[in-house]
Amino acid sequence: MPKTFSARTLVLAGLATLPAISPGQTQTTPAVHTANLNELVVSATRNQASTDQMPQKTTIISREQIEQQLAISNDPGQVLANLIPSYSPSRQKLSNAGETFRGRSPLFLIDGVPQSNPLRDSARDSYTIDLSMVERIEVIHGASAEHGLGATGGIINFVTRKTASGQVNQSVSASVTSDDDVDSDGQGYKLNYRVSGQAGNWEYLGGATYQQRGVFYDGEDEIVGIAYPGEIQNSDSHDVLAKIGYWLDDNQNIEIFINRFKLEADGDYEPVSGDRANGVPTTARPGNPDGKPGYNEVTTARLSYTHDDWLGNRVDTQLYRQSFRAQFATTPFFPYLDSNGDTQYDQTRNESDKLGGKFTLTRNGLLDDRLTLTTGLDLLQDETTQVLVETDRTYVPESRFRNLAAFLQADLNVTDRLSLHGGARHERARLKVDTYTTIDRSNVTQDNVVVDGGNPDFNETLYNAGVVLQLNDWAQVYGNYSEGFGMPDVGRVLRGISTPNQDVDSLLQLQPIVTDNREIGTRMDWQTYRLEVSYYQSNSDFGERLTERNGVWVGSREKTEIEGWEVTAEADIHPRHQLGFSYSYVKGESDTDGDGRVDQKLTGINVPPETLRTTWSAGWTQALSSHFQYSHFLDRDVEGDTLDFDGYGLFDASLAYQTGAGKVSLGIENLLDETYITYYSQAARASDDYYFRGRGRTITLAYQHDF
Repeated sequence: MPKTFSARTLVLAGLATLPAISPGQTQTTPAVHTANLNELVVSATRNQASTDQMPQKTTIISREQIEQQLAISNDPGQVLANLIPSYSPSRQKLSNAGETFRGRSPLFLIDGVPQSNPLRDSARDSYTIDLSMVERIEVIHGASAEHGLGATGGIINFVTRKTASGQVNQSVSASVTSDDDVDSDGQGYKLNYRVSGQAGNWEYLGGATYQQRGVFYDGEDEIVGIAYPGEIQNSDSHDVLAKIGYWLDDNQNIEIFINRFKLEADGDYEPVSGDRANGVPTTARPGNPDGKPGYNEVTTARLSYTHDDWLGNRVDTQLYRQSFRAQFATTPFFPYLDSNGDTQYDQTRNESDKLGGKFTLTRNGLLDDRLTLTTGLDLLQDETTQVLVETDRTYVPESRFRNLAAFLQADLNVTDRLSLHGGARHERARLKVDTYTTIDRSNVTQDNVVVDGGNPDFNETLYNAGVVLQLNDWAQVYGNYSEGFGMPDVGRVLRGISTPNQDVDSLLQLQPIVTDNREIGTRMDWQTYRLEVSYYQSNSDFGERLTERNGVWVGSREKTEIEGWEVTAEADIHPRHQLGFSYSYVKGESDTDGDGRVDQKLTGINVPPETLRTTWSAGWTQALSSHFQYSHFLDRDVEGDTLDFDGYGLFDASLAYQTGAGKVSLGIENLLDETYITYYSQAARASDDYYFRGRGRTITLAYQHDF
């Protein structure tokens, strides 16, 4: 990347001299203050650090903020985009392909359990839990190896609901959603029930959510188009969560957790292709599309044990299992003959099963209470395959990935104002693929070629180092270097082989995609004003771009450089009124000709648009509150490419009233009924079938009662 400073850089550097954000305070959507974020511990960090101790940008999204967003939209991608700077605008689809974080892939976790699928990325890992079950969302910005592979852009950890104190606590909620014309097919509803409590040394929590979604209408009152990879419109979903914990004594706790989530399309509509060249969007019409509906079905289970004082150490142990199934709709590929001899078309399903363990030991109080050491061991086994639903053929052969990693992290308070942080993580991994036969997608009766199996492996050590300096009572600066790594899409390579006499060991270099993240920033807090500014560079010497060589799809490893700015600010203009602002800018280039220098701008499939957001949260009385937010996505040009982006702005609002019998809220998404083509459709993919308008004005009326 060029190292010269632009006018944008100088403006943002000037902003950094203004008074505002408390150390660690990174909320992007304001809410009336109830606690200082300095006191919050980020469970996504292995050393259980508080936000003011971390040398990189960290965002804690509270339950109050989640509820503000859910009052407007139940789309998880929309919620994340509204609350996390440098997270791409939602596609408003089940697939989150192209929804990147700082231009790279985030690692999604549920209570620390990985949800991402490294071997065959189905781009649905943000749709594995309903946000009604989430207490808060912890976001670590930038590449991290703290939880293993996948976090080249950062970590997004969904922390599930906590057990309420007392014997029995219950909550019920219901909402209805409709387009502004109240069309019958555009209506949906959601029901949620939750119970929790304590009995002696036992604590428990259970919850269930059911949601039915109608079709989406755009700003021109036309049905938004249907996408092959997966839809959230015209769908049903449910989520069931259970937690049981037992305190052995004041320091020891055992907990069992399980969550089952399923979202399935109803299949009542079929797509109508658009005309991108002439500005005609893809739409949909009532119909019976071929095949079975697409769905996401995910079960996450965890057994954890913690001991706060085992010989002076804190012990955290976690065993987990995840079953992930993602079925895609029928496409004009994979022909087969039915019982009548007629040609039909099959559809695919990703199947991934993860089994793992995390063992962490933390020692505080060393060197006169100035040093904390954290060490541990992580184990992971991932078995993934992609099958054809109707003919039970294998599209991607079963691949078994085994990973063992050991790490050590040190946090040293040099003085009361200066702290140093550093660590290393060593990864050992092996992939096993048996001999298999590929599928010829153009032939009804025969497969393609036999590929010999193999056992490629890798060893990699990843490092991090950071510093936090408290300048005075209201200003803090930090700097950080961290490495994260991801895997090439193994399944995509294996399924695309069409040349005979190939073998897995020669085709796949299981070298991880290591990403270096460098970041500097400042956090400031001056009474009622808060500000955080951070600048980062994210570089990868060997990224991945799929290319075809002699009939074989391989991952072309090429250099990628990304840089960006993030700004968040808040102002308490009144004890009950708070203004918020965030700005993010990301740009990136890759080396497409292999000369070692980046030469091609990254498109919207990689980097989000330049984004400005403003918010206003108000508590008019003890009972009445409101929230307004405006998001503006600026134009973006890609040199030598058709994927240019014409920006747009969206305004949302909600109003809530607390009564003695519960809370009633009214939310309006896209209040001004803006007509726009989504960012992904403009900047990531040039296709008549994927040229979608965004959702028009949508109204949600909700009721919640806790008792």
